[in-house]
Amino acid sequence: MNKVLPSKAVVIGVGPENGLGAGLARRFAAEGRHVVLAGRTLENLERTVETIHNAGGSAQAVVTDTTQETEVARLFDIAMIDDNKGAPADLLAYNAGNNQPLDFLTMEAQTFEAFWRLNCFGGFLAGREAARRFLPLGRGSILFSGATGAMRGVPNYAHFASSKAGLRMLAQSMAREFGPKGLHVAHIIIDGGIDGERVHTRFADLVAAKGDDGLLDIAAIADAFWFIHQQHRSAWTHELDVRPFKESF
Repeated sequence: MNKVLPSKAVVIGVGPENGLGAGLARRFAAEGRHVVLAGRTLENLERTVETIHNAGGSAQAVVTDTTQETEVARLFDIAMIDDNKGAPADLLAYNAGNNQPLDFLTMEAQTFEAFWRLNCFGGFLAGREAARRFLPLGRGSILFSGATGAMRGVPNYAHFASSKAGLRMLAQSMAREFGPKGLHVAHIIIDGGIDGERVHTRFADLVAAKGDDGLLDIAAIADAFWFIHQQHRSAWTHELDVRPFKESF
């Protein structure tokens, strides 16, 4: 009798190995999933794939620009193959995004649009493609990485807040449309700095100010994503916020 393999998982937005995308990929692989990693930099993807393989897991890298429709479709063509790596995917984590402070008065239009394309439009492309592929299965989880900016805008972050708020509304609309059809769509608000390479590189002063346990642990965030995917459909969570215990809110 042939062994029934677990379904694959897709993680979009895998950057540095010490980042949330890579952490999500490692978490899903630890559960026996073959993980399809998507990102723009092959070197980063291959580093995380190697780490997963060394830990006894299964993964592959697919260089993808999530703002390009054809590339997102190609990614899911790969993820939905039923082969010796796993059954067709039934789990997507959309973690692509960018964030930095910018002066509103001097911001160029193309800069604003670029943030929207990555933080929101890419989520639409990935969410739509996942819904198209998961609906025939009658199941699946589509999980979006959210941010504090989705809830409130602050000075110098209008470009970021508007795009993340758009992603949040996309997730709400998808959840209401596809939840009754068996797809679990959830939005995870990451309310605080993530203890990864990006915040240590770009916001060193913030890291110092937060002190011990002042940033979100990557593995702990990944646990929350997996918890949502595992929920029984009689008690689904649509929106979950996670933050350090000493973060004000």
